[in-house]
Amino acid sequence: MEWLAIVMFVALGMALLMGYPVALSLAGVALIFAGMAPLFDVDMSVLPMITNRLFGGVMTNETLISVPTFVFMGLTLQKAKIAEDLLSMMTLLFGGMRGGLAFTVTIVGALLAAATGIVGATVVTMTLLSLPVMLKNGYDPKLSTGVICASGTLGQIIPPSIVLIVLGDVVGNAYSESQMKMGNFAPDTVSVSDLFAGAVVPGLCIVGLYLLYIFIRTLITPNDLPLPDKSERAQLRGKHFYLRLLFVLLPPLALILCVLGSILMGLATPTEAASIGAFGALVIAFVRYLVDRKNGVPSSLRWLIDVPRETLQISAMVFLIMIGASLFSLVFRAYGGDLLIEHWLSNLPGGKIGAIFVVMFVIFVLGFVLDYFEIVFIVIPIVAPILFQMDVDPVWFAIMVAINLQTSFLTPPFGFALFFLRGVAPISVKTADIYKGVIPFIALQLLMLVILAFVPQMVRWVSF
Repeated sequence: MEWLAIVMFVALGMALLMGYPVALSLAGVALIFAGMAPLFDVDMSVLPMITNRLFGGVMTNETLISVPTFVFMGLTLQKAKIAEDLLSMMTLLFGGMRGGLAFTVTIVGALLAAATGIVGATVVTMTLLSLPVMLKNGYDPKLSTGVICASGTLGQIIPPSIVLIVLGDVVGNAYSESQMKMGNFAPDTVSVSDLFAGAVVPGLCIVGLYLLYIFIRTLITPNDLPLPDKSERAQLRGKHFYLRLLFVLLPPLALILCVLGSILMGLATPTEAASIGAFGALVIAFVRYLVDRKNGVPSSLRWLIDVPRETLQISAMVFLIMIGASLFSLVFRAYGGDLLIEHWLSNLPGGKIGAIFVVMFVIFVLGFVLDYFEIVFIVIPIVAPILFQMDVDPVWFAIMVAINLQTSFLTPPFGFALFFLRGVAPISVKTADIYKGVIPFIALQLLMLVILAFVPQMVRWVSF
């Protein structure tokens, strides 16, 4: 009955293309095929296991508690205008050099990735604040939109990343499952901390590739990145510029160091560090509010309502998809879909290398039409145990997947970063320019995949 597993996957794809919610599509298709099981004499006795799987894998999973807390931390910093301050001050700092605005957007994107990890908020904020300034200074629209979109997606790979947290849980379960099948009943675990440490060097390398590309563009096409008016910039800086820069830059940097440092040095689990980060973000936001009130700047505590509400919405979406994906995976395996894929991957030419290439290619293609959460919850639990039985390093595999998933935000037609930018960009910016602008950055991310494939030790360079 393996062919029914393929039909089940096709049915899921059709439901998604028809616009049904992802979580309900996953659960609905699974329940329909579970109900059809008696017609094909398929044993569905494993179906009651879904309650134990959800209780043990979701409801009592301490690692996943860090998802809403990290989301809360990022939203607090974004709603309290910390991101806007960072972008404004860094623009004044680097804006005097050729390509300075593009360099600024990239660096601030990396800082916001480590501080917030909220891709949509980062792209929208940088578009509203930076794109008009870049266009006013004569920057090429394609380059400007490409830099903003690419920098805004760095939160997918630079820890603390929600993608890495979810991947850590999914990959960890898949690795334990593969070890159990191989007879190892006391397998090593793969933790979120391992993924955070493994993502540091590749994440910084991606930032470096972006900066190198911008620098090369300043040499090859200098007219696309003109020099700004220095007199106007000096006037905008005003008095006590560097003191204001420290006031804006130090709090988020201190928060990043506390959160990531405590995780990487083994002083706190990701869940504990996320709680520290959420509390620290609240302190920074309140201090910012009090300073604004003292200086007579209009300020509001509206974010105290908006942040919890949006955190609840995002967290509910993640966990509902996880529940639907668990049900889909269980029924898919009952139809023998996992055995079919295992046989298919094991018999590919090139062995382990061929299997990894096909999986990465499939994930990249799915990124054109699916969200990264959907890919993580649907594809990874099916293919990861098979690859781990082929002796693939789980940490290296997870970082490869994370970098690959980062491209899903940039690839049309459903690249969410493109939608976010298009929604707030000036009408004068053409949609075609946005699509063309991200192509070099997609190529740079794929180049990083190739580099990591040839230098897998990069994921082990940061460890404590």
